Amino acid sequence: MSKLKIAVIISSTRPTRFGELPAKWIAEKINERPELQAEIVDLRDFNLPFFDEMASNAWMPSANDNAVKWQNKISEFDGYVFVTAEYNRSITGALKNALDQAYVNWNKKPFGAVGYGSVGGARAVEHLRNIGVELQMVPTRSAVHIGGADFAAVHPGFGGTKTIADLESSIGNSAKDMLDQLTWWAKATKVARDADAALVQAAE
Repeated sequence: MSKLKIAVIISSTRPTRFGELPAKWIAEKINERPELQAEIVDLRDFNLPFFDEMASNAWMPSANDNAVKWQNKISEFDGYVFVTAEYNRSITGALKNALDQAYVNWNKKPFGAVGYGSVGGARAVEHLRNIGVELQMVPTRSAVHIGGADFAAVHPGFGGTKTIADLESSIGNSAKDMLDQLTWWAKATKVARDADAALVQAAE
């Protein structure tokens, strides 16, 4: 089997965002695994409008060119890791909009999460799991949470001077668990999607 492609999605678009640092760290972790290949996908690069289609692309094709570009991009992957801040006990507005811009493109694929903030983005990640279920995705049980003193130690805005790698003793095991689960589900769902595609092709 060729390497499974995993998108690491940076879910904040603010100029002062922190998300690039954990995104690079988890992408390196992914690329250490022989069966996985990571690509960082930045929401800034897609200039998505607020969702304004006639309907979800589950029911009809999207009209906005940037939305279609986004759908085509996320369709390339076998799984995802969302790197998300917590805004008012949920995910970022930019990420919610990006999720809403597609439907069939997310279906039957797994995802993990790296959350950060005062409580490690825990409430945002839990909300993300619920959204993922509606999109027919498979959320991993484990996630990475960067919070409290660890968050302050690595966030430049708080005077932090450590790197994410310096937190290995705090978050390394969580990252391993999440990626173990993501790998298993990415393999399983790819086999199932390929079988579905073969049945459709045979019926044509």
